[in-house]
Amino acid sequence: MTTHIARWDLDKTYLRTEFDTLRDLVRTALERPDQKRTNPGAATLLRELVRAGVSVHILSGSPEQMRSRLEDKLRLDGITWESFTLKPNLQNVLRLRFRAVRDQLGYKLPALLAARAATQMGHERGGEPMASSDGDETGRETLFGDDAEADAFVYSLYADVLSGKVSPETLEEVLERGRVYPDVITHAMQHARMIERGDIVERILIHLERQTPPDDFRVYGARAVPFYNYLQAAFVLHEDARVPAESVLRVAVELVVEHRFDGDALARSYLDLARRGHLRGTRADELGPALAAWTERERVPAAGELRAMVERLPRFAELAQQNHRGRGREEEAALPEYAELVALHNRRRRPSP
Repeated sequence: MTTHIARWDLDKTYLRTEFDTLRDLVRTALERPDQKRTNPGAATLLRELVRAGVSVHILSGSPEQMRSRLEDKLRLDGITWESFTLKPNLQNVLRLRFRAVRDQLGYKLPALLAARAATQMGHERGGEPMASSDGDETGRETLFGDDAEADAFVYSLYADVLSGKVSPETLEEVLERGRVYPDVITHAMQHARMIERGDIVERILIHLERQTPPDDFRVYGARAVPFYNYLQAAFVLHEDARVPAESVLRVAVELVVEHRFDGDALARSYLDLARRGHLRGTRADELGPALAAWTERERVPAAGELRAMVERLPRFAELAQQNHRGRGREEEAALPEYAELVALHNRRRRPSP
């Protein structure tokens, strides 16, 4: 039985991909699977999600021609998945749809809606019911993206379409203003009408690969969590009851062993989220017992740094309780002005020299 659905982007979310120049694109296309680099902690967290029973679906803007190399890379990392969707760029070029090669709204939103409709129809035709970990049959979703392109905008729009907050008329207007091709709009609208409405998207996690100021994402509400490293994502998922405490510790171990984090840096990752109001301050007390149980079973790398992190978390959890953005509902009531935001949704920003 599916307990939860995680939809992952790849480039700059999971993989450390460069595509700001033509040379970057060529190098990325020619890289062997073993040469591709993952963002620190991403592979560990994704494995832990799978271990926790989460159904992983990958939706990437990489071209379909890269499928075998990307799949081989994920297999090397020990990742399993339920579906893997890549962008049909060759087909777009052959159809002279050059605008679609770089557009994300016209690719990702229709793909998300189609995937949700297919999942829903599959279960209606006799499959097992979708259910969240608390027994609510909703098949809720967590979405992973980055700040390099349009993920926050597209994911938030998708979430509000599923919830019924965005009307069909507004959705069509947004797609038209976003210069999506008419036949793609038609298919997107068809899938949007098929989907049963509900509070489906639980969390939107945006990797700050470009170091975009986190406040830039406040327009999308408390559901959207910009994060700097994957330990922060693990803290959020643990509070959401999507991964156990030991999963958080395993991500922390990777950051210590392979990326030179110390106990203080690990704890500051929690503190940053607490200051920004993205944590409720609950379940942090589970990490200490989980660490004790783990070290009793086996030798744990970086156990000393993990203990240092755990010791600092109680007072940071108190701060999180005070700052949590969900304490008031005012922010949640404000729907983003998608028809206005769409003009900015796909701006590429080159990294500073």
